[in-house]
Amino acid sequence: MLIAIFRQFFLLGCMSFGGPAAHLGYFKHHFVDSLRWLSTARYAQLISLSQALPGPGSSQVSFAIGVERAGVLGGIAAFIGFTLPSFLIMVLIAISAHQFDAVYFAFIAGLKLFAVVIVADATLSMAKSFCTSAVLKLLAIMSTLALILFPMLGTQIAILVTAAIIGALWPLLNLAKSTENVSREKTNINWIALGLFALLLAISFIPLGENAALFAPFYQAGAMVFGGGHVVLPVLQAGVPTLSNDQFLTAYASAQAVPGPMFTIATYLGAQLSSAQPLVGALIATLLIFLPGFLLMLAFQKSWINLASNPRFASSIAALNAAVVGFLAAALYSPIWTSAVSNIWQIALVIAAFAWLRIKKPPIWWLLLLFIGVGLGQHYWAL
Repeated sequence: MLIAIFRQFFLLGCMSFGGPAAHLGYFKHHFVDSLRWLSTARYAQLISLSQALPGPGSSQVSFAIGVERAGVLGGIAAFIGFTLPSFLIMVLIAISAHQFDAVYFAFIAGLKLFAVVIVADATLSMAKSFCTSAVLKLLAIMSTLALILFPMLGTQIAILVTAAIIGALWPLLNLAKSTENVSREKTNINWIALGLFALLLAISFIPLGENAALFAPFYQAGAMVFGGGHVVLPVLQAGVPTLSNDQFLTAYASAQAVPGPMFTIATYLGAQLSSAQPLVGALIATLLIFLPGFLLMLAFQKSWINLASNPRFASSIAALNAAVVGFLAAALYSPIWTSAVSNIWQIALVIAAFAWLRIKKPPIWWLLLLFIGVGLGQHYWAL
């Protein structure tokens, strides 16, 4: 059974281009419609839970499908299968990055422009989905301004805590008051998984040496990133200041270009942090950034229907999602725009590509190749 789960997710991991939303479409077609491993209703519940929890949304759903099929070991098999192709490609990119000199930096210049368009599109899409009222829009705007003025990990944590409190005290959603169809059974939370999540999070803030300090931000990021892979960029940048903007943007753009989960941005960054043993660094960073989301999924997988029916809980999640839009908007300004765009023709190119993406919705690969060509063309034109 475990081998079958690994095989199915490994095949999807090799071909799942397009980001988290596309991954969820692949999963439904494959595991609900074709293999019938779970019902459409149960699949919808897993998606809803993944959207409400921090962590990598599509990977959490893949983990949950594995758990539904064969318990925790099934979830682990699903995670390894779906993540392994992206992990191997990102390690290869990280190890070989320094070997290309001037051509490599031209390649990076193109990827940074590509990142501007992709993050702008993600920001707009998330704003439309999550900022559906004046209060939620105000939360997103205040979150953006706070992070631009005070770009620190502490600011991000303060914003998330404040948003959750506001949502709990001030109902932001118009939920139906009738809960006749909601199960009144005792909420079945996996306290072991939830306790392990909290314990590891507390340990991550304890100074335990240089190596622990290097990699602790990956667990912290996985524990506080609402909104999926796009948002992990600003959170990790605040937590790992030893890496350059170019390294972060290369990791982000590369994660966009390869199949599988975007959280393998941590794979690239972990390899860069541990240049003496890049494979070990990549493995540690990858496991740490995925682990908190999986522990939370395991903790709440059986109790989600009851939790989602609680108006204060749902309102807090809505406030958190709106604050996350601000995270992404702040990152779009700095470091993405400020690092990538430096002249009028680049502004024009980014605007044109953004309009093309929003109106015609071309495959991401077309945009990627376009911007790589722009970066390389600029390099050879200057020679």
